[in-house]
Amino acid sequence: MDADACPVKDEVYGVAARLGVQVVLVANAPLGVPPGLGVEMIVVDKDADAADDWIAARVRAGDVVVTADIPLAARCLEAGARALGPDGRPFTEDSIGGALASRALNDQLRQMGVASGGPKPLSDKDRSRFLSKLDQLVQAGLREPARGD
Repeated sequence: MDADACPVKDEVYGVAARLGVQVVLVANAPLGVPPGLGVEMIVVDKDADAADDWIAARVRAGDVVVTADIPLAARCLEAGARALGPDGRPFTEDSIGGALASRALNDQLRQMGVASGGPKPLSDKDRSRFLSKLDQLVQAGLREPARGD
């Protein structure tokens, strides 16, 4: 999980505990993690893309990566992993190109001073959708044939 500023950590912990899967948090600074759940905390350099680079270098087919970072989601999809936004909307091969193009346009508009602001706060509906989709993606990964490690 791309943990810097991730608003759905508690939801991830709940699904992981229920399904018995490991959670790896990757962030630029240590974060508190719940004891007894086997959550692994990875602290990377403070470089802007250090967490993304760490995740992309280690993600494997079948993994589920929770991130709002569209370029990281694209890198995860290329590796055969699943990528899920904190709002519960999955990134897919069909949607990632449009998401990257929209991101580039929004970046350009921000640089021109036309648009500003960050993502909107998550609604209860977003959190519900996230929980449902995360559960679905993790269970799909568990049903896949074992990967050679």
